[in-house]
Amino acid sequence: MTTDAATAAPSSTPALIQLIWLASPALPIGGFSYSEGLEAAIDQGMVHDEHSAAEWLIDQLHLTQSRGDMAVLGQMIAAWQAQDQARLETLSQWVHATRESAELRLQSEQMGRSMLEWLRNQDALDADTLAMCNRWVPTYPLMFALALSRTGAPIEHCLQAYAFGWSENMVQAAIKAVPLGQNSGQRILTQLAQHIASAVRHALRVTDDTRQAFSPMLAILSAQHETQYSRLFRS
Repeated sequence: MTTDAATAAPSSTPALIQLIWLASPALPIGGFSYSEGLEAAIDQGMVHDEHSAAEWLIDQLHLTQSRGDMAVLGQMIAAWQAQDQARLETLSQWVHATRESAELRLQSEQMGRSMLEWLRNQDALDADTLAMCNRWVPTYPLMFALALSRTGAPIEHCLQAYAFGWSENMVQAAIKAVPLGQNSGQRILTQLAQHIASAVRHALRVTDDTRQAFSPMLAILSAQHETQYSRLFRS
């Protein structure tokens, strides 16, 4: 491989490969260290086997991701593509306001900072875009939307990639914390994959008036996890 090929800008990489890259659990942004309330649900006995883990994650995909973060992510991608600073600021404020526990806020901000650093390391940001990023505390949806906006892929495909990456991370968390075997994890991932298309379609229909972040049990579990006696994950 030549030096030029090895250091080619991501914009020269096909959109599908960029989406696979961004969805990969190997992306160094720390997603593997969070369970997003799942570990607390396991501690409380709400999740205890393959079936209950699958139900929990499918519900989380539809009730929290599709109605909230996936919806705002799609709107952020469009705003980044239009370089609409006012819109990005409004959406960024919504993300900050809807993190319902200290752990969830920490996760969003840590992964956002790591995503921004990854983009910098990829030489993916021009001076104007970097200046825009520095105007806000970077959150994961805001920075991941920026990365997705650069792929040139349709927003629907971007959200599918995000949802599959989220699903993989959550299944790995379930495998470690329930615990489950690898085959159980793959069966759960198969079920989640079958729900991703409908979750994305719903997210794309969500407007500012219908976008929501209302998951009281998840918020309670996240808050309880902060003082949980024994834990593997940061949330």
